[in-house]
Amino acid sequence: MIQHTLPAARARRALSHLLLALAIGFCLAATARAAPSLAAQRVAFRQAWAVAQQGGDGWRNWAKSLADYPLYPYLEEAALEHDVDTLDRATVTDFLARYHDLLPAADLRRAWLRSQARQQHWDDFLALYRPGLGDALACDALQAKLAQGGTLDFERDLATLWAKPSLPNACDTVLAAAHDAGLLTDARLWTRIDRALDGGQAGTVAALAAWLPGEEGKVAARLAQALRDPAAAVADAANWPDTPRHRQAAALALQRLARRDTEAADAGWQRLRPRFSFTPTQRDGVLYALALYHATDFDEHALVRLAALPADAQTATSREWRARVALARQDWPAVLAALDAMPAGQQDEDEWRYFRARALAATGHADQADALYGKLAQEPTYYGFLAADRVQGDYAICPLDPPDDPQREQDLLARAGLQRAFELFAVDLPQLARREWSHALDGADAGTLRLAARLAYERQWYDRAVFTYSSGDALRYYDQRFPLASQDGVVPQAQQAGIDPSWAYAIARAESAWMSDAHSGADARGLMQLVPATAAQVAKKNGLDWSGGQSLYDPVVNIVLGTRYLAQMAARYGGAPWLASAAYNAGPNKVDAWLDQRGSLPADLFVATIPYHETRDYVARVMAFAVIYDWRLSGKALPLASRMPPVGQPYRLPDVHSPRRDVTCPATSAPAPASSAVAGTPH
Repeated sequence: MIQHTLPAARARRALSHLLLALAIGFCLAATARAAPSLAAQRVAFRQAWAVAQQGGDGWRNWAKSLADYPLYPYLEEAALEHDVDTLDRATVTDFLARYHDLLPAADLRRAWLRSQARQQHWDDFLALYRPGLGDALACDALQAKLAQGGTLDFERDLATLWAKPSLPNACDTVLAAAHDAGLLTDARLWTRIDRALDGGQAGTVAALAAWLPGEEGKVAARLAQALRDPAAAVADAANWPDTPRHRQAAALALQRLARRDTEAADAGWQRLRPRFSFTPTQRDGVLYALALYHATDFDEHALVRLAALPADAQTATSREWRARVALARQDWPAVLAALDAMPAGQQDEDEWRYFRARALAATGHADQADALYGKLAQEPTYYGFLAADRVQGDYAICPLDPPDDPQREQDLLARAGLQRAFELFAVDLPQLARREWSHALDGADAGTLRLAARLAYERQWYDRAVFTYSSGDALRYYDQRFPLASQDGVVPQAQQAGIDPSWAYAIARAESAWMSDAHSGADARGLMQLVPATAAQVAKKNGLDWSGGQSLYDPVVNIVLGTRYLAQMAARYGGAPWLASAAYNAGPNKVDAWLDQRGSLPADLFVATIPYHETRDYVARVMAFAVIYDWRLSGKALPLASRMPPVGQPYRLPDVHSPRRDVTCPATSAPAPASSAVAGTPH
């Protein structure tokens, strides 16, 4: 039964691990003189790793069989880093000497330097400091220099740091010393303020404003306000003088306000336009922001605003939004006019070729439309699949296998760095594994990277293939780019949840690229990127065990909960995968609001008019990935159109009897471009 899935699975895994450990222990005792097996070393490493992270030397009791194990240095480093505040320099120096070219040595060096900086042990800090360890430690090194009576030189010590829009807190003391020494001239302060403005770093601008004299400090503070609170800045600007920097602040505030409240920005523009002598660039920037954000609101005057923008103010984004607004209105002549206004390269993107064909068909040019559909249908992308559905054609998927080069693969497997990477992955330390991978393959050519990705795929380390096979013919390595990770239980869990397994696979692929430890800025975790609070609710609703947020990094747990949450989203939208995918990404409240505004649109037009670029791209990728996964599972593919029923029309879950499209490889077929809905990799 479903409610027993999680505890039963964990119990089986725990029992399996216990039996394995006992068996290994018995074998080791019986064959004390024999070299331990790799499996036994992995078990011993996991045990030693857990102890090493608590500090001290207790881990050594668990690591007696690991002297020649590739990951042994990680154990010692973990224990030393735990106790870093009490380490003496000799202990650290000894470790660095023994493992000088390994990542654990670099980690311990950084940890110890940070500790010495906190304790202001500057002699020890400088003894082991090396340039290139990051901005925070670079500033700590300058602070150490000052503490020992040294002086600062701007060009030598600060110029590189000064060019960055934001710096860590460790630099505050050094910058204050530079200011007191007269190194931060007004001209240099304004140079950095402008960089910070470009980077949207209001905090940096506000901090630097305090070092500017009189009126200059006031206007710099108003620039920071324009970033932080544009509504207040627009209101206050009515009392500002018409100086170059105040014009800059007013224009910036209007542009930032347009993102949040287009009506307020419109009113502010009408008040401030006659007050300030805006430059043409500033004027066009404000007009651009107003036009663009009125378009994302689908304002009734958006098309006129976008079309009226000066040529120099037009961008690829403003041109595409002219087309999206026209699509939302199903104003097909306006769609064609918007597409014609795009430069050739933008017109050639698969999305706009598809909608040109849609517009041609809607304006009575069926033959031209079918010709465009037919050509686009030869591409394995979201829009290629939609085009194939329009002309009832086969899907163009041309699989290839990665090249086989046994000798070079053996050479790669002999690399100590890759050995460590594969072992770290095998003992469930994927973040460290990716670091070793990148370090070992730094500077490698494309062929070497692809061979390494193949080796990773064979070891069920799927994300390496997903990210490596991202261009050219490698886009056709479908087995590797769209793995069927059956050990995670996607198919049976999707079936139990009542959703299509190919859709569940597509969501996992789009969310994490099969990185089980994926963690987003919003605290979404694991393969299907669930937020702990959501996962807890899903577990409760479905009678599933819940062991906390960390359990979401267990692929089995994540898939069980993720498929149930997908089922909840699908039920909210009549089962429609495309709407449920949008809700999975942007949240159901946003999708409900968009449906209230444009729910009468056909599905392909609705997706094209989703205001969030991330969600538009996400839905397109998931739908394309579902086609590919359906083909991988069944040999044919459910028509994409059937996954995108009109709003309000119930969706029928496919089964083995559902009609599917044949998949063929046209002679003229080329791999999808890297920017396409299928070729792109997540994040």
